[in-house]
Amino acid sequence: MHDIVIKGGRVIDPETGRDEISDLAISGGSIAAIGADLGPAHKVIDASGLIVAPGFIDLHAHGQSVPADRMQAFDGVTTALELEVGALPVGGWYEAQARTARLLNYGTASAWVFARKAVMIGLELKPGEAPITVMGRGFDDPRWSTDAATEAQAAEIVALTRQGIEEGGLGIGIPAGYAPGAGAKEMSLICDLAAETDTPTYTHIAQISNIDPKSSIEAYVTLIGLAGATGAHMHICHLNSTSLQDVERAAAIIARAQAQGLRITTEAYPYGTGSTVVSAGFFVDPAFSARTGTGYDAIELVATHRRLDGIDDLKQVRQADPSALVLWHFLDTEDNPHHRALLDVSVTYPGGAIASDAMPWSQPNGSPYEGDEWPLGPDKTAHPRSSGTFTRFIRQWVRERDAIPLAQAIAKCTLIPARIVESCAPLFKRKGRLQPGCDADIVVFDLATVADRATFAEMNLPAEGMRHVLVNGQAVISNGILDQAAAPGRPIRRGDR
Repeated sequence: MHDIVIKGGRVIDPETGRDEISDLAISGGSIAAIGADLGPAHKVIDASGLIVAPGFIDLHAHGQSVPADRMQAFDGVTTALELEVGALPVGGWYEAQARTARLLNYGTASAWVFARKAVMIGLELKPGEAPITVMGRGFDDPRWSTDAATEAQAAEIVALTRQGIEEGGLGIGIPAGYAPGAGAKEMSLICDLAAETDTPTYTHIAQISNIDPKSSIEAYVTLIGLAGATGAHMHICHLNSTSLQDVERAAAIIARAQAQGLRITTEAYPYGTGSTVVSAGFFVDPAFSARTGTGYDAIELVATHRRLDGIDDLKQVRQADPSALVLWHFLDTEDNPHHRALLDVSVTYPGGAIASDAMPWSQPNGSPYEGDEWPLGPDKTAHPRSSGTFTRFIRQWVRERDAIPLAQAIAKCTLIPARIVESCAPLFKRKGRLQPGCDADIVVFDLATVADRATFAEMNLPAEGMRHVLVNGQAVISNGILDQAAAPGRPIRRGDR
């Protein structure tokens, strides 16, 4: 007898092209069969009129907590990975996560920028400390960000990064935009390590600017050069936000590099507003406004919703709390048709993944919230993408605008991200797919109602339309209701099969 049979849904498998009304049986946390008359089960889910798809894989999820998992489950996510920043020590991060009741599968990359902080300014890396918190540390000694490493320092940075990979890191997090002083030699050594270990890099490009010198395009060309020179798999994070108004040119040169066989992949999230820590170095560039096309009033404090009124205001906030989260409204997708078209280029990029860049949830004083409250109260803040990235993508680009076919959209949320990671963790060959033997990470949703609900005024509203969400064969959402006791999430490490 099967554990669960999902009956009568429209089963979509992005790898085989299956798209048909069928039943799906689950036994022991895996998909046992797909077809008709699959036999009895302890539990039957009626999926008539609903879509049955692989659970969504988020390559870029900074939340990594129970409240973050719960909100992302309503967004259809079953695996949430911290890859752009990563963690260090990696072993300590996994040990800390194992002490929490994770709903979703989880994993991390090895954090190059933390290795840089440890080597160049002696920052103590505390096992299990939240990566976003570590990103705000070392603000008072910016050498880790601005200075090139000596040969000896570069060797130490590579060694610490390698240690993170050996402890299970699923890649190398390279938020180069936060350490633009890193030299080409150091970056080539890090990419040599990635190529040697067949480990993807997850790169926030070194510069964000519409104009030369030090433009976003220059940074993409550098990244492409590193892929060609070292053979590393270079994954570009959030193509939308780091390209600003140059996304069309960025997409064109990335496509040409891919056509030449270089190992380059990318992702985007369906918003024209980014989020980061207020201490991000590019905010204090004297040419910030000219380079980005926005003023300081485009930067909004998450905790208070207050917009900044100039660089002096920014510096005061940085000094008081360098880890404070901010929103950066870099595109006006509500009122500017050209900006909406630019966002389309990144979100619909052929072969690109959808990834949320989901931020941690914060309390009114700006400190991280990792408690058990459900539903989350209106005093808890993050970014709407922490609640509704994937449902927003399906609602807008599939249902409302018919800009991309449903099966292709599902692939961007499932199969494409799985293939990006599977070189270093073959376990991902069982995820992002609906086939016998694959992991039973499954979403059952109503295409007619699936939607994001979170806004910049009300960030705490979970998405709707996900009727059932299963992680490793266990329901975390049933009939649209969260099981607050569910904790089926499992760690995924480098080498897992």
